[in-house]
Amino acid sequence: MIEGRIYNFSAGPSILPEPVLLKIRDEMLNCEGSGMSVLEMSHRSKVYDNIINAAVQNVKDVLNVPDNYKVLFLHGGATGMFAALPMNLGVKTGSADYIVSGNFSGGAYKEAKKYLKDARLAGSSEADNFNHIPTQDELTLNPDADYVHCCWNNTIFGTKFGYIPETGNVPLVADMSSSIMSEPVDVSKYGIIYAGVQKNLAPAGVTLAIIREDLLGDVMPITPKIWNFKTEAEKNSMLNTPPCFPIYVVKLVTDYLKEQGGLEVMKKRNEEKAKILYDYLDSQDFFKTTVNPADRSLMNVTFRTESDELDKEFVAGQAARGFSNLKGHRLVGGMRASIYNAMPKEGVEALVEYMRDFAAAH
Repeated sequence: MIEGRIYNFSAGPSILPEPVLLKIRDEMLNCEGSGMSVLEMSHRSKVYDNIINAAVQNVKDVLNVPDNYKVLFLHGGATGMFAALPMNLGVKTGSADYIVSGNFSGGAYKEAKKYLKDARLAGSSEADNFNHIPTQDELTLNPDADYVHCCWNNTIFGTKFGYIPETGNVPLVADMSSSIMSEPVDVSKYGIIYAGVQKNLAPAGVTLAIIREDLLGDVMPITPKIWNFKTEAEKNSMLNTPPCFPIYVVKLVTDYLKEQGGLEVMKKRNEEKAKILYDYLDSQDFFKTTVNPADRSLMNVTFRTESDELDKEFVAGQAARGFSNLKGHRLVGGMRASIYNAMPKEGVEALVEYMRDFAAAH
C-alpha cells in the first residue's frame, strides 16, 4: 500500500487499484504519447477512438461476452437506466416484472411505473427489511412480460443473488452496479446487464451496458435520443461526447484485471476477503449482522452493535485506525464495509483487528 493511503471502505465512488491510479498519474499530462491529457482530447481523435475501442474489447474479453451482444457506455448512471429500460424494452406488451430485493431495485420498479402499462411486483423481501433475496419459488412471473428486472447485489443491505432467476423466454435484465467484474458471469443468461462503474471499474460518470442485439429495436416515442440503445450501439457509444475520463479508467482497470488473471482470480480473492470478515462476525455476538447467510454479499458487508451510540463511537474511531467510510447507509444505520476488488486482504484483516479491539474495550 502506498504511503499516506488509507483503507477506503466506501460503497461508491470507491477504491481503485493502486497500479491503475499510478498509471493515471503518469499519463495525466501526456496520455498515450498524444501530448495532452485524456481530459483534454477530442473524443473524435484517433487516440481516444483507440481508448474506447480497447475498453469495449477488454469488457468483452474479461466477461467473455458472446458475439451477439453490444457493449455500450451510456450517460445517466444506473438511475438513468431505470427509465431507459422501460422506454427501450417495454413496447411489445407494456408489461415487465420487477424483483425488489433492496433500495435500488425498488427505485427501478417505481420509475418503470411511470412508463409501463403494467409494471408488476414479481417478488419482494421488503417485509423482512431486505435481509434476504426472494427465492425462485417466491416469484410470480408473467410469461408474456417484456422483461424481468433484478438488482444482483444490494449495496445498502448487503445481499446478493445466489441463483439466476428462471424467466423462460422473457429477457432477464440485471443491475450489477456493485458486483460487476467481481466474479465470472454467464452473460448469455441475460438480455441486458448494466452497471454504474463507480464500484469496481472507474470513477462515477458512465454506465456500462451489455445488451443482446435482438433487444435493440423499437422504443417508445418519448425516448430521449441519448437513451436509445439502438442509436447508441450504431454510434459506438459516441452519439454525443461520452464521459471520456471514466471510460479511459475502465480501459485501465480491465487491463489490470486481465494482468491479474481474470475474474476467476478476482472471485477467489473476494471470497477469501469476505470469509475473513464473516467468520469473525459469526464467531462472536458483540457485532451482529441480520443478512441471511445464504444471501450474503461478497462486496458489501453490513453489521452493527447493540446500540446506535456504540455504532457512532465505532465509526468515530475509524480515522485513528486508518479507515474511512464505515458508516452504514442512512436507511439501515450501523456499519458497512465495502470490500470491492481493489480492497486488499490486509485492509479486511485490519478492520477485523479494530473490531476485536473495540469489542474487548466495551
